Amino acid sequence: MKTRRNVLLNPGPATTTDTVKMAQIVPDICPREKEFADILVKMQRDLVEIVHGSHDAYSTVFFCGSGTICMDVCLNSLLPEGKKILVINNGAYSARAAEMCEHYGLSYIDAQFPLDTELDVSAVERILAADKDIYVVYSTHNETGTGLLNPVREIGALAHKYNCISVVDTISTYALLPINMDEDNIDFCMSSAQKGLMSMSGLSFIVGKTEIIEASKNFPVRSYYCNLYRQYAHFKNHGEMHFTPPVQTVYATAQAIREYFDEGEIKKFERHIGVHEEIRRGLLRLGFKEVVKREWQAGLIAAAVYPDDENWDFGKIHDYCYERGFTIYPGKIAGKGTFRLCSLGAIDVADIKNFFVVFEQALAHCNVSTPVKYNNR
Repeated sequence: MKTRRNVLLNPGPATTTDTVKMAQIVPDICPREKEFADILVKMQRDLVEIVHGSHDAYSTVFFCGSGTICMDVCLNSLLPEGKKILVINNGAYSARAAEMCEHYGLSYIDAQFPLDTELDVSAVERILAADKDIYVVYSTHNETGTGLLNPVREIGALAHKYNCISVVDTISTYALLPINMDEDNIDFCMSSAQKGLMSMSGLSFIVGKTEIIEASKNFPVRSYYCNLYRQYAHFKNHGEMHFTPPVQTVYATAQAIREYFDEGEIKKFERHIGVHEEIRRGLLRLGFKEVVKREWQAGLIAAAVYPDDENWDFGKIHDYCYERGFTIYPGKIAGKGTFRLCSLGAIDVADIKNFFVVFEQALAHCNVSTPVKYNNR
């Protein structure tokens, strides 16, 4: 069975293969059956292996929902009484983490840094040195609003130096950029099936140090559903998720993981970087400015600034491209008009070349002059 193939250049859900789509077509099954539970057990091990973790030291914990649910779980579950969270805030998604801390009434430090420049790691150390109550250091690997890459290895080393744990939002880098839990000083990472794994929405997961998860049993329980230890312990004791899983998404994700290992970590990484480079070449040729310098980017997301052209209309350009099978996505920088082109899915360089043919047609259709112009910025 063939379905229309759309090229999604938004930051997730990503373009999927037909084999992943079709993996959802299975006989109906109760998710409490051992046959189904065995699929999850294998996935738990595979997801630890993707980030080169030891099965003796790390565990995978599943949750139903988008990647944001994992942010919620880590922030509310991993903070002991009387301790603080340091949120390294330099983008829309780390700002979301700070909002979560606020809504839970957690003790936290909102350490705000520029959105479009590399992180000042020395400033992070000054904060850690000045406050002995910090226990969780929370950072975002790839700030998806801008494409900014944070130095999580250095951040994690500082966290450990000051007896803290390093929690990293890897939602838009897991299975895309090579990650090694020990070498990168990451105690907890997180993602969702529809991003780098190129599966379907509805299943998210946290990979973290088992010792810390078990210690969190004694931390305050701030959520019934979104509690890390409760979900971990239920699976450990009963061999199944505590609450009903997204069955079809699990089957699709099992297939996506097989395809991940078939392609291989490095070849997959090189493919995504190649797609990103083709995106950058197309933007440069058309005169678009990017928000973040190339050397500070993760190599997965290009955030381009709206040109100063009275005929520029993102909605119209989006619709023109969408009708022809390509999805582009608005930016996420307050007060600044930007759009994003991402290389997360089952796409290749040829897809990007075809996209820019359509994108140029869209610009011409809307009477936007090329190369695009900016008024002294």
